[in-house]
Amino acid sequence: MSDSRPSVEVPFAYPGGENEVLAEEISAAINGVIASGHYILGPEVASFEKALASYSNAYASVGVASGTDALVLALLAAGIGPGMEVITASFTAGPTVAAINMIGAVPVLVDIEEATFGIDPEAVETAVSDKTRAIIAVHLYGHPAALGQLRAIAHHHGLTLIEDCAQAIGARHELGPVGSIGDFGCFSFYPTKNLGAIGDGGAVCVAGLDTLTKVRALRAYGWLRKPQYADLTDGRCSRLDELQAAILTVKFRHLESWTEARRTAAARYKAGLEDLPVLLPYELPNCRHVYHVYVIRTDRREALQGYLSNRGIRTALHYPYPVHQQPGLAYSARIASSMEKTERLTGEILSLPMFSTISDRQTSQVIEAIRSFFKNG
Repeated sequence: MSDSRPSVEVPFAYPGGENEVLAEEISAAINGVIASGHYILGPEVASFEKALASYSNAYASVGVASGTDALVLALLAAGIGPGMEVITASFTAGPTVAAINMIGAVPVLVDIEEATFGIDPEAVETAVSDKTRAIIAVHLYGHPAALGQLRAIAHHHGLTLIEDCAQAIGARHELGPVGSIGDFGCFSFYPTKNLGAIGDGGAVCVAGLDTLTKVRALRAYGWLRKPQYADLTDGRCSRLDELQAAILTVKFRHLESWTEARRTAAARYKAGLEDLPVLLPYELPNCRHVYHVYVIRTDRREALQGYLSNRGIRTALHYPYPVHQQPGLAYSARIASSMEKTERLTGEILSLPMFSTISDRQTSQVIEAIRSFFKNG
């Protein structure tokens, strides 16, 4: 007799849920852009940039085509180029290091702190060389990295501190919102992000007028003035378009409530799982975790993932292979620390379903299935 259950009862992510709730507002915003005749770098982009800068407590923000481009333009605006070294964690999404490779710089890869999965400041300090020009701090999974220590290291050595906020919009460190503490804050609006477009998009938050001018020019071929089209530098074509900006503006009004919904779901997971032999996400005092993904740790990861899949619960791995084990990304990298924690944790992590519209029923279903696995397994 065949199983009549749906193949997916609890999806891993569901950005469509937000779009369904806001369908009328999003449609009106799209139609407004079409009717306006302004399609590239118009009033919608300017309005969104202003809102993001205010929310992030930054001097200004610049809308660009993707989160990866945000990192590339931040590096270029900081004067980073071929042969210069940029320190970051090996335990990160590939685009962090891809951006370094794209400009011909050298990724310098170090280990992480176990509690938060953030880059280890002690490993960063040890990795600094006379070629080092920048540090990229990744706020992995939605928890801030150790920004106080990293900022002190950057200041001591005269380095640029870039925050990779792709997974962490709305997260806060005791020093302030992510994106406002380093020299640059780089955001992604990929559809599954906590603030997601219907397509690609990104932004760079900057700390002053000089960097604002550079990033604005870099996103549009290096043109500083029109109609003269005077080239400032070797720029790119990386512009957040009016349609995506309009959609993001609609969604931005709901970001805080969606963040609290994620935090509520995380609290339900914690209450339901904390007595089991799994390690749950940790939130440092005076920090705000925004739970882009909810990552647990268990030495029975493969068995648990299969068990959940057979019950229609989709999970994911963020990330099964660290950068230093990926030849396509690490071909030019310098491995500057032991990767003991990184390599151990990549075999234990499992991302549970997490999205802003996840229901109590869905989180309960996940909790009950995990409890059943450990009870019967």
